[in-house]
Amino acid sequence: MQDMDGGPWTELGTLGWFLGVWVVMMAAMMFPSVAPTVALYSKLTKTRSPAPPLVFTSGYLLAWSAVGALAFAVATLGGRFFGGVLAWDRAGQWVAGVTLIVAAVYELTPLKDVCLGKCRSPLGFLLGAWRGGMSGALNMGIRHGAWCVGCCWALMASLFALGVMSLAWMAFIAGVIAVEKLLPWRRAATWGTAGVLLVLGVLVLMAPDALPGLTVPGSGTMDPMMP
Repeated sequence: MQDMDGGPWTELGTLGWFLGVWVVMMAAMMFPSVAPTVALYSKLTKTRSPAPPLVFTSGYLLAWSAVGALAFAVATLGGRFFGGVLAWDRAGQWVAGVTLIVAAVYELTPLKDVCLGKCRSPLGFLLGAWRGGMSGALNMGIRHGAWCVGCCWALMASLFALGVMSLAWMAFIAGVIAVEKLLPWRRAATWGTAGVLLVLGVLVLMAPDALPGLTVPGSGTMDPMMP
């Protein structure tokens, strides 16, 4: 992936290839913050079988896979109807900056607060959504994934705006998600995240070359797509 970072609005390739990469990305980015929920679920099932936690986790990834498929569909249809409007020298820079600013605003909305509350309270979620059996494990995993989507969709949009194939930005977004979900200072975490996203958005709009780690399309600093 290091050689595929085309910066903001990187080409996504084919559907199968992108979804494969997307699932691996979600596993790497989300598992550190969802691990406490999976561990608590495993304990509450009172079984030593690894099957229920694995099915729960599969449901969680299924929810995020649906988001990846939706993102691919939007990108594909957008490319067909709007051509190269997201090219950096056209509207791409402005759309990327505005996306980051919108993500910053979303951090402070009531919907974000509700979804984050579900993600930060594994016991509360599990007790309120408990279903028995393998179908129940899958259902609960999907539902938990859906709450996580509500919590983190704007951060994922920010990743597309910064470079969805950038390992550095993936690690950054994963760190932000972990901070929001795991650290005890909930309000400070969300306000801090909003502030960081706002600064990133302004830099992308005003001085993208000054932003470390950002691959600016057409600047001559992009990693080659092919050897």
